[in-house]
This record gives sequence, C-alpha cells and structure tokens, in this order.
Amino acid sequence: MRFVRFAVGSAAALMSSAAFCQEGRSDTDIVVTGENQSAGGATKTDTPASQVPQPVTIITDELFEAQGAVSISDTLNYVAGVQANPYGPDSRVDGAFIRGLDALQFRDGMRDIFSFYASVRADPYNFDSVQVLRGPSSMLFGQGALGGLINLNSKLPSSVSAGELAVRYGSFDRKEVLGDFTGAITSGLNGRIVARIRDAGSQTDFVPDDRVMLSPSLTWSPSAATDITLLGLYQEDDGGSTSQFLPLVGTILPNPNGQLPNSRFIGKPGWDRYDGRLLQGTALVTHRFSDAAKVSLKARYIDSDLTYLTHYPDSYSNPANPYVLLDPVTGAPVTDPATGAVLRDPAQRTIGLYADGSKARMEIFSTDNNLQLNFNTGSAVEHVLLVGVDYSWNHVRKVGGFGYEYIDIYDINYDALSDFGGGLPAADPLEDVEQTQLGFYVQDQLRFFDRVSVVVGARRDRVTSRTFGGERVAQSATTFRAGIIGDITPGLSPFFSYTESFEPIAGTASNGNPFVPKQGNQYELGIKYQLNAASMITLTGYRIKENNRPVDDPTTPDPFDQRQAGSLTSQGVEFEARTILPGQVQLIANYSYNEAEIDGTNQQIDNVPKHNASIWAGKGWTLANDIGFRLGGGVRYAGDNISYGPAFPNGIVTPDYTLVDGFAELSWQRWRLSVNATNLLGEEYYSACLARGDCFVGAERNVFATLGYRF
Repeated sequence: MRFVRFAVGSAAALMSSAAFCQEGRSDTDIVVTGENQSAGGATKTDTPASQVPQPVTIITDELFEAQGAVSISDTLNYVAGVQANPYGPDSRVDGAFIRGLDALQFRDGMRDIFSFYASVRADPYNFDSVQVLRGPSSMLFGQGALGGLINLNSKLPSSVSAGELAVRYGSFDRKEVLGDFTGAITSGLNGRIVARIRDAGSQTDFVPDDRVMLSPSLTWSPSAATDITLLGLYQEDDGGSTSQFLPLVGTILPNPNGQLPNSRFIGKPGWDRYDGRLLQGTALVTHRFSDAAKVSLKARYIDSDLTYLTHYPDSYSNPANPYVLLDPVTGAPVTDPATGAVLRDPAQRTIGLYADGSKARMEIFSTDNNLQLNFNTGSAVEHVLLVGVDYSWNHVRKVGGFGYEYIDIYDINYDALSDFGGGLPAADPLEDVEQTQLGFYVQDQLRFFDRVSVVVGARRDRVTSRTFGGERVAQSATTFRAGIIGDITPGLSPFFSYTESFEPIAGTASNGNPFVPKQGNQYELGIKYQLNAASMITLTGYRIKENNRPVDDPTTPDPFDQRQAGSLTSQGVEFEARTILPGQVQLIANYSYNEAEIDGTNQQIDNVPKHNASIWAGKGWTLANDIGFRLGGGVRYAGDNISYGPAFPNGIVTPDYTLVDGFAELSWQRWRLSVNATNLLGEEYYSACLARGDCFVGAERNVFATLGYRF
C-alpha cells in the first residue's frame, strides 16, 4: 500500500514539476540523456548503448550536479537497480548495491578501490560522467563485481578554452570554492585543471568534511592519429565518520530515555578522525593506425595514506539490550553471582564503547592494454574484434588496535574519554595483503545486416594473494560472455545475455586465511526501446548465482569478522525510462524489484530492499535579457528491508522511506546562481538497522547555493 501511495504521489509531483536541461539551450533543444551515448565501459569499444545486450546508464555531470550529488554514491540516486548509500551518508567510503550486491568502483576503466578504510572517497567534481553497468562484466574487467560496476570518467583536456569558477555555501556550514579550466596551451597540447577546496561540517556532531582536491591533466597529440593524456591527482581529506553505529535500542527500538538524536556523536571530539592523503598518476594513450585498427594503453599508480580513529558503541554482545549495569565504586560491570552473566542497566543508558584506531598504506598499480580491429566477413557481417591484457597489483598494510570503556550514551562525558595520547590505542599489525592479477581477454562484436548484434568473449585470469606470514595463494579462472540484441522494428530491440564473474577480494576471513575470489553467472532477458536520439526505455529480467560471498561470522566476538558463505541467488526485474516529453521536459523514471537470498535460508539478505523506484523531471526556460531559468525535482522510494540474526530470528525491519529532491537555477550571461536541496521535506529515517545490533542514520536535509562564473 505504501508503494502504491508512493507511485501516485510521484506521478502528481512529476505532473507539477519542471525539469532540468543543459545550460545555454533553448526550450526547443533536445537534451541527450546519456542512454544513447557510447557504451564504451560495457564493451571497451565505441558501441552505441542501443546495440549492447546489457543495461547501461550514463549520468552526466550536469545531471548529477542538478540532482545535488555531493558524493559518488549520490550520483546513483536515480539509476534503476541501484541502492545508493545503503548505509546512509558515509564520509569514509562510497557505497552502492547493484542488483542486491556490492558494486566495485573503477576510474577510467581501471579499478581504484581495494580493501576497506584504506583510502578517501573520489570527488564527483573531477568527473564528466558516471557510468553504471548492471550485470557481470568480468570478461572484460576481470575484477568486475557480479551485480555490476561503477566507472568514473575523468574530465579530460579540450582544445576549446572554457572554464568555471564557483563558490558554494550550504547546510552544515558547507563552504566551498570550485574551479575547472581547460584549453589549448600550444598547438597539439591541451591542458586542464580541476580543483575543490572545502571547509564543512556534516550531519553528525563534531565530524568535519574538509577537502583539498587538485587534478591537473595534459593531452599531447603529436599527430591526428595519436593522443597521449597524463592525469595527476592530489587529494587530502580531513574528516571523520558520519556512521556512528547507534544501538537498535534507542533508535528503531524503544528506550525509556527516548530516541537518540540523528546527530549524536559517539566518540572523542578531536581524536576521532578519518584523515587521508591520496596521490594518483594516470597515463592514457590511443593510436589509430587506420579506421580499421586502434590500440589503447592505460596505466595508473595510486599511493594512499589513511589515519582512521573512531569509537562505536558495543551493541553487538547483546543486540536486544546492550545496556550494562556498572558498579558505582569500581566502574566495572556488575555480574550475576550465580551465572556470571553481566547484568543489564535498568535505566538503559550505560553502554560499552569500543575505541578503534588504524593507520593504512595502500599502493595500486594497474594497466589495461588492448588492440581493436574492425573488419567485415562478407557484405553483411561487420566485426569489432578486441584483444587485450590487463594487470593489477595492490598492497594494503594496516597497523592499529582497540580500547574499551563505558559511557552514558544519553549524556556523554566527552572529556572523560581517553585520547590515547593523540595516537592509536595500540600499534599491532592488522593487515598486510598483497595481490596481483593478470588477465587476457578477447571479444568479438558481430553486426549482421545492421540489425542484429552478437557479443562473444572469453577471459583467463590468474590471481595471487599473500598475507602476513608470506604464504601465497594462487587462483585461476576462465570467464565467458555471450549476448545478442536485434531490431524487430526501428528502435525496438530485445536482447539476451549470459555472463560470468570472477572477483578477487582483498583481505582475510576470520580464520586468518585470505579471501578466495567470488564467482558466479547471470542470465538476462530484456528489451530496449529507443523512441528518438534522446530517449531510451529498458525493461529487463535477470537471475544471478554467486559463490564465496563474505558474510558476518557469528562464531567470533568481533562483529566485523567475516566468513565466506556458500551460494547466493539474486533475481529480479528492472524498468528504466529516460526521455524527453513534449515541451522539452526531461524525464527519468525507474523501478526495480530484487530478491537476493543466501541459498537455503529463504531470507532476503541484510539491507537489500525488494522495491526501489524513482522519478526525476525538469525543464528549462529562456527568459528576456539573456536570463535563463531551470527547475527540477525528483522523488526517491526505497522499500523496507529485513535483517536476521540470533537476537532477532524473525528479523528486524527497517521501514521504507520516500525522499524529495529539488533544484533551481537562474543564469544571466556567464553568471549562474543555483540552489540544490536533497531530502527537501526533512524526512527522518534509517537507511539500515541490522540484527547484529546497530542502526545507520539516513541523509538529513541538505540545501546549498552555488554562485558561479563560466567562460
């Protein structure tokens, strides 16, 4: 019933809203939505998305900026099959589920995130688009997750001089300066520099969100057939963790002292932090021997240092009642003389508090090189043959330790908490994992009579992992891909595909052994309907089978220990429409249904709603005296989700929620003034409440204004 109300309300909001279109366009111009652009991330070739037997979504920077994205996760708010920010706004990492499974993040076609809490988040201002590939892509990428992957496309130099300088102020005392400048330096040499400086708070007390990001790039074209691009990146984040792991009892479950405020900070102000420094260097080389042959070479080196100091309450030893009775003299927990069990605090205020500190160093080297050949076999069959090899190496090292004390969570005495001399609670080795991957792939795209496209491919990978003791574990796998898409009538194209995945996982299981790669396969059947050059409607159904998924290990006291489960099945349907309505109203509408279960449990996996839906619409107007106006809005719905555990064998339900976003912009000549609002109505909700004992607060209302000058 709630979903029906959402659908009706969304339709009403859509009918009354106006929408987004690109700056400088008149109200008669068509806005390209991205679905009909090149699906290069899906095939590593310049194939139109309408000819690829796989759902592909491209979110341009103008679109995700209008939608108020302040993180990479936010750029995915209006994509079918994707649950963005599944654990709420997380200042440590960008998170998303695609088809119920964790998504991997790539940058310019190469993976740039390994392990957890070893690097800082990417900055959306540094990219001109974000590409979402739903379904396995391991045949080309090797390290592609089974549900799908996210590929970030960097802003590259242009020979056309252009630029932007903007200042921003908004909720949580957000203050920012942003700059993006590009143009020709000399004949054959173009440059670009993208920068952001931010001084901001967050929706969690005492947690800053400060950033300095500088990304220079050069493109040298010694001839019309060759482009050599070098990209640099320096980023420094000084922040903390907006995820405070608040206990179930006091959030979603009642506590006699009331509900804990969403802004509650559980830690030591000034000690808790998530501070990182990131250096990246990337080289991209393309050379066209002719119209029929092209070589592409890519390489990247990443060096990241991170200090992560945090506190979180001990909700895990007794999720249904984590509050502990303390002896007023000794300060130690009071135990039952007969059983030795810790007695519960009748006032339900005092709780154990973990102090967790780590310092991480992450190094990554990646390279991907391929040769593309275009040729015909007969007059009616066109081929795009791709042959390539990629290699990656990553090394993650962490030291750290734990502390433990007690707090009154409803009246925290921050001064009484230890700061461990400003450093780590201990300095023991926590992780030392080195991993290499070497993959060879071949793919052939065949186009028959310019009506039917077939994609077939195979890949061979070898992954080697080394952990603390120097023991090396090697794994090899062969993955395949096959798909077909054809035009029944102009614009109407059904497709079918079979894909396999092979995903190496950095880190170790609770028994100390390195994780073995996840493996799986997917069958997908769907149809694409292209109304015009600016529109695409996709309806698809899929079934995914996955093995070796990391899940919580209930046999150890550490709530973050993981083991690898047996098999998982994820299946569902997705609908996505991106089009231009009469009157130049841009419309994006999505709905997805997903069932994801560990086989044999008959239970939906944690924090994966079965229903997701969203609508975004907008319009631009050209007014008198060079004045332009844009207005847009959207509605997002996430269904309820259930988490199961020993304390809640029947599950604990996180309620569904509906959020409203808005955007308005006034432009005059080269100036623009825009206002963005996410969660405009101030809905208070939880993104996830887990049976292990903790809840994650959803995104609060965030409003900010931007004044910019473009040239």
